[in-house]
Amino acid sequence: MQLTLKKYVLELEFTFSISRESHDFQDSLIVTLTQDGKTGYGEATSNPYYNITVESMMEEIEAVRAEIEAWDMKDPAAFHAFLTEKGLSNFAICALDLAANDLWGKLMGKPLYELWGTTTDSYPRSNYTIGIDTVPKMVEKMQKKPWPLYKIKLGTDRDVEIVTELRKHTDAVFRIDANCAWTAEQALEYAPKLKELGVEFLEQPLKADDLEGYKKLMEGSVLPVIADESCIVEADVEKCAGYFHGINIKLTKCGGLTPALRMIAKARELDLQVMVGCMTESTVGISAIAQLIPQLDYVDMDGALLLKKDIATGVHINPDASVVFPEEPGSGVNLL
Repeated sequence: MQLTLKKYVLELEFTFSISRESHDFQDSLIVTLTQDGKTGYGEATSNPYYNITVESMMEEIEAVRAEIEAWDMKDPAAFHAFLTEKGLSNFAICALDLAANDLWGKLMGKPLYELWGTTTDSYPRSNYTIGIDTVPKMVEKMQKKPWPLYKIKLGTDRDVEIVTELRKHTDAVFRIDANCAWTAEQALEYAPKLKELGVEFLEQPLKADDLEGYKKLMEGSVLPVIADESCIVEADVEKCAGYFHGINIKLTKCGGLTPALRMIAKARELDLQVMVGCMTESTVGISAIAQLIPQLDYVDMDGALLLKKDIATGVHINPDASVVFPEEPGSGVNLL
């Protein structure tokens, strides 16, 4: 295979703020793997919370370039196992795994979802994320992007007030992501009010290691609770059983599509609901996520919608949150 690496700096349409950080640009690594005239594309974004930069990912991958380029892509799972054995970070593995799966699908001449035995006849629709801001600015973002389903980022001292004000401007379903900013007592106090305001579920309201707090929410919350920061890798799925109603899988954190498929299967065994979320990826990463949606209860794949300018074509999301899958194999991705 031929391997290429390229850094992109993706500019966001709006400043994106969560409880612990804000940014206007997102660094992203695009990996391409070419074999037998076909090219697969993968992506992983930098992440200060996990101390990952594009440069650090490139350094990791360059260290095993010769072995990667000697690989004959017939089985993405075997390739993923090889990368894991080499000790690469999950972010670097994700970029390579997405490219490997896209390439495999293109070599096989079929979309990934079809190779996995699923169809796109039925699937959950993606939310659009509204980052923390002043209420007028959050309203402005909703008005610029009318959507049937919003994820609202919270973690302020006026969270219920914010949702109350936003509700005046839309009848869309709300999801709440507090990014570890609440206590169990706050979550139990807020949940009934938020449910009345049309909130569907709470995502990672407490710190990742606050299992005692999550046990209280399982017993007393009127809203389902979905794990995000508490569910990073495959081994975390089983740990979430009994503490969460469901899990949110991030491809960059777990290491790509290959482990995500196993995490979905394990969650189903444990009767956990399954969501897949995104970072602020381009259409390269979003198109990979889209291949999984027939297997999901919820999905958050709005990353490319948050950008001023995309860098690829592939899966397209309509204003009603329905998905248009390209008539191309693999993830259906091509760089612009």
